[in-house]
Amino acid sequence: MFNNAIVIPIIFILCEHISIYVVYTPSQNKEGLKMKTKMLVPIMFLFLFTVLTAQENNQKSVAITVYNNNLGVVKDLRSIDISSGISTIKLTDVAQHIDPTSVHIGIDGEVLEQNYQYDLVSIDKILKKYLDKNIQLINEKGELLEGKLLTANSNQIVLQKANGGLLMLPNTNKYQISVGELPNGLITKPTLVWMVKSKKSGKQDVEVSYQTSGMNWHAEYVVVLNKDDTKLDLNSWVSVDNNSGATFKNAKLKLIAGNVNLVKPQYNRRQYKGRELASMAMDVVPAPQFEEKAFFEYHIYNLQRPTTLSNNETKQISLFDAQNVKANKKYLYKNGSYSNGKVAVIIEFKNSKENNLNVPMPKGKVRVYKSDGDAIEFIGEDLIDHTAKKETIKLKIGEAFDITVKEIQTEHRKISQRVYEQEYEITIKNRKDEKIVVDVERWLGINWKILSSSLDFKKLTSQSILFKVPVKADSKTVLKYKIRYSN
Repeated sequence: MFNNAIVIPIIFILCEHISIYVVYTPSQNKEGLKMKTKMLVPIMFLFLFTVLTAQENNQKSVAITVYNNNLGVVKDLRSIDISSGISTIKLTDVAQHIDPTSVHIGIDGEVLEQNYQYDLVSIDKILKKYLDKNIQLINEKGELLEGKLLTANSNQIVLQKANGGLLMLPNTNKYQISVGELPNGLITKPTLVWMVKSKKSGKQDVEVSYQTSGMNWHAEYVVVLNKDDTKLDLNSWVSVDNNSGATFKNAKLKLIAGNVNLVKPQYNRRQYKGRELASMAMDVVPAPQFEEKAFFEYHIYNLQRPTTLSNNETKQISLFDAQNVKANKKYLYKNGSYSNGKVAVIIEFKNSKENNLNVPMPKGKVRVYKSDGDAIEFIGEDLIDHTAKKETIKLKIGEAFDITVKEIQTEHRKISQRVYEQEYEITIKNRKDEKIVVDVERWLGINWKILSSSLDFKKLTSQSILFKVPVKADSKTVLKYKIRYSN
């Protein structure tokens, strides 16, 4: 049927993709190992079917929308040759983690039935299909073992020989396994199958859309502070993770920023492995690659060029850059969160047009760097949530080395059954060579009243206040206040 000189190279190429062994079958007289062409015919048909399917299902375009919560939406436009009347069409190369219940197909006709076939070829599945059937094993010396397969568990096999005896192999790592053909029901790729009814024959543009897990994106930011911590340069990148089980070539990419509600929570998040600063900190600001716009209650980012999302790949794309952003460094001490006597170092800046920003900033990690005079060094990082325009971003990047706080309660007096008073003393030491101001935030609870304080305070909420405590260089300041509670 086929010339061996042509068939053999094709089969070797095919074997690399279907991950099963196709081996030579010994002749009955065992004079040597000779190829039986009839053993190769089913696989040959499988190869030809794959080629023909690819020709008849030409992909015209693909668009991918990726969300923050392990979700992707695929819109795949194919040109498919459909016969009039009732026929079956198939679509391969779909995501392995597809949600079959989310599939929608647009066709000039009627869809009668839809199936998702995902029983993919593997050695274990092939062997299970061959239980109670004859198989052949060949060892490294070319010796043939043949019999009825009784069990196949991991790499252990039990065969029943022709004389009724049992051949038990505790380890088949050194054997090649040969079977007659690919069992029915097993496929090499996840496949969507439709039974359709069309009024006419010919090629149609068929659009298929579906949801898939295994896709995610997140933003990363790199901040470089100037010498006196008054301005910063900001580079923003997005990382798109594709673990869906499919590769999307030359895709139109959109990213949705926002918290989209899903009925069933999704997992399989991959941890991002960071990116070197040297490739991010650029002197020249490139043109934006994404176009941002409001969409429903979210924000959508459209990549202005096609891109390929390969399976098991993290792709990074520049989002936006901002230069000379005004910043402010603050020192913050909070009771509760920072009660270990440490003072947090905060960098804050406003996301406004006047401050060279004014862009919706997706949630992500912000890494902060600063030059020590010789090189740019990492000084801390923090996470930000989705941040709208005109909002202020606050980053805790570390704890001050030369500033310490000691807090004590000096008095507790019970005035009546429902009223009591407390006095506090907070000592802040500054061992820096410059004066500073430390923001001291106090959470007080309810039904309180400040009776006295050594410094003025600002009421932040009904349950919290703020003291701004100045401390001279290499000196200390003691903050004292008295509070009354009534229940």
